[in-house]
Amino acid sequence: MNFRSIVTGGTAALLGAGSVASMASAQDVSLSGETVEYVIPFSESGGSAAWANFYAPRLSGALPGEPTVVVRYRPGAGSTEGANWFQQNQDTTDGTLIFGTSGSTQFPYLLGDPRVRYEYNDWQVVLASGTGGVVYLPPELAENFDGDVDDLKDEFFLYGSQGATTLDLVPLLAFDMLGMMVDPVFGVEGRGDGRLMFERGEANIDYQTTAAYLSNVTPLVEEGSAVPIFTWGSLDDDGNIVRDPTFPDMPTFKEVCEATEGCETEGVAWDAWKAFFISGFAAQKMIFLPGDASQELVDAYSDSIRSVVSADGFAEEAEDILGSYPQQTGDAARNAAEQATSITPEAKQYVLDWLQESYNVSVE
Repeated sequence: MNFRSIVTGGTAALLGAGSVASMASAQDVSLSGETVEYVIPFSESGGSAAWANFYAPRLSGALPGEPTVVVRYRPGAGSTEGANWFQQNQDTTDGTLIFGTSGSTQFPYLLGDPRVRYEYNDWQVVLASGTGGVVYLPPELAENFDGDVDDLKDEFFLYGSQGATTLDLVPLLAFDMLGMMVDPVFGVEGRGDGRLMFERGEANIDYQTTAAYLSNVTPLVEEGSAVPIFTWGSLDDDGNIVRDPTFPDMPTFKEVCEATEGCETEGVAWDAWKAFFISGFAAQKMIFLPGDASQELVDAYSDSIRSVVSADGFAEEAEDILGSYPQQTGDAARNAAEQATSITPEAKQYVLDWLQESYNVSVE
């Protein structure tokens, strides 16, 4: 697998005098003797905890003064409780508080969930991490897939789902756009349970995020009981959906949609799907400083993360946890964060109506 190294917006600008001055001011920052609390709004099990614990010791060694970086867990209310807490602590401006979000923090924000009392525009992003996902079928159904799903539209699919407003919104909306008859079985506790349903024959379509696919589904593919058909894709520097760098030989959902009769890659449905794809996958996990933190601190964190992800051996160390995806800082991270937390009013209303009509789910 080829690991794409860090993508930093404004690379050319780093060679300019203005950026040199900015870097010089960042060098004046020191966190020597301090403890940085790296708060995530989740429990200590799961992907976000693994991501945060992967970065914490590396940040400790890279930040000026080599502070101790400790991961703190504030789970609750689908991650909104921890995000609300961070919003209330925007006066912690000395660099000793950073906050990690995930797609399940972004989705309630995009949907206007009444539990949300946080505002991403008040925060300053210093890292955006993406991931991917792979959709797969049993071999007897996959043989009817030839780049489109036209020959699968008469099939009835069962899918183990955590819920329509979780990250499963992305596959459920994609299946609907493709015209597939997919009946979700809501209430599974995690994507791992959805995979087990597939293995037991209780579901006949599933998707897993990249790390889970590589570790748990690849053996099924090798034994011939599962066949991957497409990925969600990845995002290039210009915001275009391209092939997943971990699975470059697999078509993306965009490619399959373009090849499938009745599926459109423009219009309000597409805008809605892309907004949640970016929020849930292309820029799934992000690290923020409080909005009142100085530019010098933001630059120091950005420079430190840049040094972490560009270090020799990082790609190999990160592969099992982060996959082969860009770890974005600077302008690239800000662009990713803006896309991951933005949706047009029309696309938002489309999703709200779709949730109500398809699953009788109201966000209010």
